[in-house]
Amino acid sequence: MIRVLVVDDQTLVREGLVALLGSLADLEVCGEAADGEEALRILEESAPDVVLLDLRMPRLDGLGVLEALSARPAAPPVLVLTTFDDDAALLEAVRLGARGYLLKDVRLDQLADAVRTVAAGGELIHPSLSSRLVETLAGRPGRFDALDLPDPLTRREKAVLRLAAAGCANEEIARALGLAVGTVKNHVSTILSKLGVRDRTRAVLRAYELGVL
Repeated sequence: MIRVLVVDDQTLVREGLVALLGSLADLEVCGEAADGEEALRILEESAPDVVLLDLRMPRLDGLGVLEALSARPAAPPVLVLTTFDDDAALLEAVRLGARGYLLKDVRLDQLADAVRTVAAGGELIHPSLSSRLVETLAGRPGRFDALDLPDPLTRREKAVLRLAAAGCANEEIARALGLAVGTVKNHVSTILSKLGVRDRTRAVLRAYELGVL
């Protein structure tokens, strides 16, 4: 059973999410909050597996919650669910540790799958947002003049990372490059290790900062 904390300042939206997620056999809503401060307080008591978080809220917004959680060693993963299609907010949420980012026009099955993915240690950004995140990063000046890695990425690893940055799953990368899925997984693991990050989204961010992509 996956325990979910729902955080949204709009009562109707929050109650709807609680009811919909609670209707699924493998999900349990363990708490709800109307703002960021309440969310941080309830989080201590409810011990959720995933925090479903809105960004625009009174008192403490979603980015403030992410910043607070980034300082906690055992914080649960966060899935952002918002109405606002905001590139700057998306980039900042990812930098602060969000493991997923969806707009509120998703279907229930898409939302539930995202919760399961994040709870299992994966990450998920809506494909349309993922491609725009890459475009945004491509237009930003890197903070590093050169690759500052003990083991630079190989040509194959860069190809895998470019496809991952475009939102491709391992199976799609395998088909595109003519590789076995297991080989792609090994490449991804090596890329994460070389870049010193824990997931593919942060690998893309780090690669653009270093000028690798």
